[in-house]
Amino acid sequence: MTHRVGYAPGVYDLFHIGHLNILRHARSRCDYLVAGVVSDEMARAAKGRSPVVPLTERLEIVRSIRFVDAAFVETVPDKLETWRQVRFDVIFKGDDWRGTEKGHRLERDFAGVGVDVVYFPYTVHTSSTLLRRALDGIAGPAGPAAESTESA
Repeated sequence: MTHRVGYAPGVYDLFHIGHLNILRHARSRCDYLVAGVVSDEMARAAKGRSPVVPLTERLEIVRSIRFVDAAFVETVPDKLETWRQVRFDVIFKGDDWRGTEKGHRLERDFAGVGVDVVYFPYTVHTSSTLLRRALDGIAGPAGPAAESTESA
């Protein structure tokens, strides 16, 4: 009997139901699930902004989810390099990657080393980006910095 190791990478900022869904579905498709938590630097390079929640806290949150067997800090953009470090059999991504150039590249790269790419439905009604926009709206156009100068 084979022992199937899965890998579910993500920033996991402002942890929400979409993150939980990916991890739950991923764990149901493997025997051991490693969640790759993208470093602050990598998130900044990929998305042009830093996560709201610092890496140490995101890592602790993800590590504490019952579907996750281990959490790994992802520090390189090359998923094959991550595979060399973690050695997983299947990688899980949201289906917003399916049919895109980055999805095709992921599939090509992993086909060469025998890793399956599995897509799960992307939770469109909730995302960290939408949550961040909502928080920005609450803070107002001037943001928290302006409020602190007003009271000075």
